[in-house]
Amino acid sequence: MYKRRKLFCEISPITYKISVIKCRIIRHLQNLFISNFASEKNNNLLPHIIYKQSSLIRRKLGNVDPVLQDNKAVNLSISTPKVSGIIINPNEIFSFWKLVGSCSVRKGYKEGLMISSGSTTKGVGGGMCQFTNLIHWMVLHTPMQIVEHHHHDSIDLFPDYGRQIPFGTGTSIVYNYLDYRFKNTTDITYQLITYTTGKYLHGEIRADKALDCKYHIKAEDEYFSKEDSNVYRNGKVFRYCIDIKTGNLLSKELIKLNHAKVMYDVSSNLGNGG
Repeated sequence: MYKRRKLFCEISPITYKISVIKCRIIRHLQNLFISNFASEKNNNLLPHIIYKQSSLIRRKLGNVDPVLQDNKAVNLSISTPKVSGIIINPNEIFSFWKLVGSCSVRKGYKEGLMISSGSTTKGVGGGMCQFTNLIHWMVLHTPMQIVEHHHHDSIDLFPDYGRQIPFGTGTSIVYNYLDYRFKNTTDITYQLITYTTGKYLHGEIRADKALDCKYHIKAEDEYFSKEDSNVYRNGKVFRYCIDIKTGNLLSKELIKLNHAKVMYDVSSNLGNGG
């Protein structure tokens, strides 16, 4: 039987750290050649709210230690002001890590939930994925172009306790080489507002002009299937663009095709289309 050869980063903790350092250096060098990162911040709100969303910070996630959820609340309270107010002018690129920077104990960050190699773990600054999840979901409701997006798309770790957005529309980030980035390819100026309250992470995308269309994100054809000894979550996520004046459908775009290994018991759902 063929045995997969280990990658350099998988040999030992030392080789993993070397690989991380190499990836971070490469990303720093790549950034030197990009001159149009969004960097201007303005606390004066642009007049038009394009989309707004709130996300519950302390969600039920299997048997995850609630302390990690409390720590995530701290981490989000530190990071959201670093993004809030950012202006994304035409042709500018929003980079999450360029604005937030590294997460360290010295900066006040605590250990939160992280996902690594298909399983949960903990680490300083854990919980930032929820922040980029929120930003990504809002950006999907604009005509801006997503230019870097990573996702834990091969696994489904947690049951849908109070899920508000379709599975498959999340993000995966690691400082600084797995970033979340989008580009303003329009002639409209946008602004991101982000903040936390006691229970929620809040976000708004504002603009200096109103849009002539609106977007709806919908999951379709969702089902669980059994393949050999594993169960998979399947489905499609579409983005609908609707003309605001006429209500006519302008476009229907497939943005995600899901086929993720399920890591929790779904025996009661099997046979429901699979």
